[in-house]
Amino acid sequence: MLRWIAVLVLALAVGSAPVGPVRADDRVFDVDTAFKLLGRNHKIATYGIDDPAVDGVTCHFSAAETGGIKGSLGLAEDTSDASIACRQVGPIRFKAKFRQGDEVFQKSRSLLFKTLNIVRGCDAKRNVLIYLVYSDRVIEGSPKNAISTVPVQPWGGATDTPKCGDFLR
Repeated sequence: MLRWIAVLVLALAVGSAPVGPVRADDRVFDVDTAFKLLGRNHKIATYGIDDPAVDGVTCHFSAAETGGIKGSLGLAEDTSDASIACRQVGPIRFKAKFRQGDEVFQKSRSLLFKTLNIVRGCDAKRNVLIYLVYSDRVIEGSPKNAISTVPVQPWGGATDTPKCGDFLR
């Protein structure tokens, strides 16, 4: 009994709050996928995030969120299912050099052991940014993933286009 109380207190303190550069206004909308009599319904939530290191790129991703009592208390483990679409939404400007696989976003998917990650890479040969969404789990990992690519192109009549390969460390 004491163990469950400790887990509940920890869940309320930690919750399923996102880790990293996410704000309440990053959530665009959600849809219910299953009714739960007690607690919130199961959902698919959609988010919009801007790449923190590359101006002019926005990614939208969706992820399943578990409802019910455990989900409402932050004790449930969400599934590894996720989808992503990234687009150029303005002139692309690289703020600093980056490494292949640098983290763009991270969100907790369970109380302690699972996270949803978005990382960025650069295909220098084709001048294309690549965004990979995947879920990791401390013990087993997860093979579920999705990618989206953003060709770096001129914007609004500009003639000079930055090369993502020039910004790789």
